[in-house]
Amino acid sequence: MDEFSTKGYLDMELLRFTTAGSVDDGKSTLIGRLLYDSKSIFEDQLEAVKRASIRRGNEHVDLALLTDGLRAEREQGITIDVAYRYFATPKRKFIIADTPGHTQYTRNMVTGASTANAAIILIDARNGVTEQTCRHSYIASLLRIPHVIACINKMDLVGYSQDVFNKIRKDYTEFGEKLEIPEIRFVPISALHGDNVVEPSVNMPWYDNGTLRQVLEGIEIGNDHNLVDPRFPVQFVIRPMSDEFHDYRGYAGRVAGGVFSPGDKVTVLPSMLKSTIKSIDVYKTHADRVYAPMSVTISLDDDIDISRGDMLVKEDNLPRITQDIDMMVCWMNEKPLQVNGKYAIKHTTRDVRCLIKEVKYKVNVNNLEHIDGDLNVGLNDIACISIRTTKPLFVDSYKKNRRTGALIIIDEATNSTIGVGMVI
Repeated sequence: MDEFSTKGYLDMELLRFTTAGSVDDGKSTLIGRLLYDSKSIFEDQLEAVKRASIRRGNEHVDLALLTDGLRAEREQGITIDVAYRYFATPKRKFIIADTPGHTQYTRNMVTGASTANAAIILIDARNGVTEQTCRHSYIASLLRIPHVIACINKMDLVGYSQDVFNKIRKDYTEFGEKLEIPEIRFVPISALHGDNVVEPSVNMPWYDNGTLRQVLEGIEIGNDHNLVDPRFPVQFVIRPMSDEFHDYRGYAGRVAGGVFSPGDKVTVLPSMLKSTIKSIDVYKTHADRVYAPMSVTISLDDDIDISRGDMLVKEDNLPRITQDIDMMVCWMNEKPLQVNGKYAIKHTTRDVRCLIKEVKYKVNVNNLEHIDGDLNVGLNDIACISIRTTKPLFVDSYKKNRRTGALIIIDEATNSTIGVGMVI
C-alpha cells in the first residue's frame, strides 16, 4: 500500500476480469505471475509456495499454487473451483476470477464470468486455437463480456516466434467474427518467465502494444453499463420513523440502468402509477445525478404503494413487461431440467415462480451448432428455453442490459441455484 494512499485506493476504479483456457494452458500460473510481479502477495505466501514447489520437485517456483487452493487442485495441477483474487496497481483495483478449463466445470466458468468486465482467454502457443478456446470464447460472448484479451501463452516454447503469434491471431480473429465481442486484444506472453505480463519482454521486441497489466489498466469500462434505459429495482423501503426524519419514505436499491435525477418523472411497475423524483440520497448527501451501478435511496413527491420487487422507470422508456420469456440457460445441477417442471425465479429484486414450457434447442459450445433433437438439458449444458412466470417480470434483453436481462433459477425444495438465464 506504499505506492498509493488509502483514500486513493478506495476511490480507484474497479475492474473485474476472468481467466479461461484449456487445461494446462497456464491460467493459474499467469495469475500467480501477475500477483507476484505486481508485488501483491505477502512474503509468507511466497515462502509457502516455494516450499511446496521444492516438495513437488519443480524446476521453478510454481506460482499457480497461489490460486489453486483446493487440495485436489494442487495434487492434479488443475483448477476445479472458481478462485477469486484481489490486487491493485497505482492506477486501478482488480478482482480476478480464476475459472476451470474442464468441460465438466462449465458452470464454474459461468459463475466467475457473470460479473466480469473483461475476459482473458489463454491460448497455448504450441496448440493454437482449440475447441476449448472456442467454447470459452462462446461463453464469454454469451455472457456479454465486452472486452476480451487473447493471451498467447508459452511463447518461450515456440522460440518467441512472431509468425506463430500472427497465425494464432489470424485464426482467433476469424472465429471471433462469428461472436458478438466488441473488443479483442492480443498479447504474446510467457507466464512462467514473466514475458509481457507486468514487464515488457526483451525476447519479443517485435511486440509493442503493451504488457498484459498495461492492457488491463487501460480498459475503458465507463460505457459497459447501460446508461440509456433507466431502471431502478426497489430493494427496500426506508421509513426511519424518527423525529428528524418523521415523514421520510425512501426506496433503496441499486441503479440497474440509465440515469436518474431529482425532478425526473417516473413510472412505477407493475402498478403503472406515475410520480416525480423529489430527492436522491447517497449516504448522508443529496445527489443531483445517479447512474448504474450506484446504490442510492430515491424519494418521490407522491405517496405510492411501492415495495420490494417493484421497479422505477422513465415513462417514455419502459422495459418489456411479460410472463412469457425466451432465454439462454446454463444448467448447474446434476438433476436435469424438467419440462413442465416448476421452479422459483429471482430477477433483480423480484421473486416469482415459473413453469418450464419447452426446450427449443441445445448448443454445442465447441462448434456453436444448435442441437434440435436432444432436449435433455443436464449439468453444464447450455440451451434455449421458454418459461412462463406466475407474475410479470420487467425485463430487457441480456444484450441490452446485463442486470435486467439476467435471472437465476432456484430449486424450491433445496433453495439451491440450479440454472442461470439470459433473456433473449
